[in-house]
Amino acid sequence: MTPTEALLRVDRLVKHFPITRGILIQRQIGAVHAVDDISFDVYKGETLGLVGESGCGKTTTGRTILQLYKPTSGSVYFEGRDLSKLSAEEMRKTRQRIQMIFQDPYASLNPRMTVGEIIAEPMLIHNTYNGKDRQERVAYLLKMVGLNSAFSNRYPHEFSGGQRQRIGVARALALDPSLIVCDEPISALDVSIQAQVVNLLEDLQRDLGLTYLFIAHDLSMVRHISNRVAVMYLGIIVELADRVDLYEDPLHPYTQALLSAVPIPDPVAEEKRRRTILEGDVPSPVNPPSGCRFRTRCPIAQPICAEIKPEFREVKPNHWAACHFA
Repeated sequence: MTPTEALLRVDRLVKHFPITRGILIQRQIGAVHAVDDISFDVYKGETLGLVGESGCGKTTTGRTILQLYKPTSGSVYFEGRDLSKLSAEEMRKTRQRIQMIFQDPYASLNPRMTVGEIIAEPMLIHNTYNGKDRQERVAYLLKMVGLNSAFSNRYPHEFSGGQRQRIGVARALALDPSLIVCDEPISALDVSIQAQVVNLLEDLQRDLGLTYLFIAHDLSMVRHISNRVAVMYLGIIVELADRVDLYEDPLHPYTQALLSAVPIPDPVAEEKRRRTILEGDVPSPVNPPSGCRFRTRCPIAQPICAEIKPEFREVKPNHWAACHFA
C-alpha cells in the first residue's frame, strides 16, 4: 500500500522515552517503550477507534502522530507527506489540516483567555480570517458546536465540563482541518454529557467530511462511533478489524478478555456469558516481556509465545491479529 492511498498512514512508529541517571552528567540507563513498532492506516471520512487499557500508549501514539513528540523511529504519512521529515515551518503549516481534541477540558483551555480568544488563537497564529471575519468565524464555530455566540466574552471557569469540551472542539475546527485526533474527549465527562459530545462529533463529521482517530477505553462508545477498531496493549497493536467483525468475532485473547467485561443489557445473556479474567498486572513498559507482550497474562499462552514475537498478520480478510493461535 502506498502512503497516498490513505489520509493518514502510520508505518512502524516507535516512541521510547529515555530514562536517565545523574545530576551534572546524565546517562541513559533504560527507556520506556511507550509505542513499539505499530502500523495502521486511517482513510478519508472514516473513524478509526484506538482502544486499550490506561498506559498502553494510546495518547502517546496520538501525540507522536501530531509530532508533539518526535518519533524515535518510523514514519507518519499525512496526505502523502512524511511528517517526521518536515521542517518546523512546514509542520506548522501542515497543522492547519490536522488538529487534536484533548482529554481534559479543564486543563486544555487557558483560564486567562476568553472563549473567543481561545477559538481565535489558531487563526491568529496561522494568519487566517482577519479582523471582523475572525469574530464572525468565532461566532459561527460556537453555534456549530451548540453554544451561544454571546459566550465569546466569557472565561473557561464559567462553563461546565461538557461546554468546555465543546469549546475545545470549536478550537480544533477553527482552521478547517481534514483529520482530528480525539484523545479520549469524553472520558472526563458525565455519562449523559458523553453521548451529547459523541453525537456532536458524528454530526460534524457528516457535515464537514472530517476524519477521526478516536482514542478511548470505553468499548461501547468506540463501537458506536468507529468504522474500524485497533486494540493496543503495552505499546503494540494486537488486533485491527472492522468494528462489527471485531466485536462479533474477536481473534486475539486480549480483545476477547476486554469484550467479555463489557456489560450486555440482557440479564439472560449476561448470566450465560463466560467472563475472561486476566491474571496479574500489566508488565512495565520499561522491560516488556520477550516474545508476545501479552503472554504473561494470556490464558492460552504456550512456550513458543515467550520465544517468538507473533507476526501482526491478516488472519482473515481485513482482520489483523498478532497471535500465534489466532
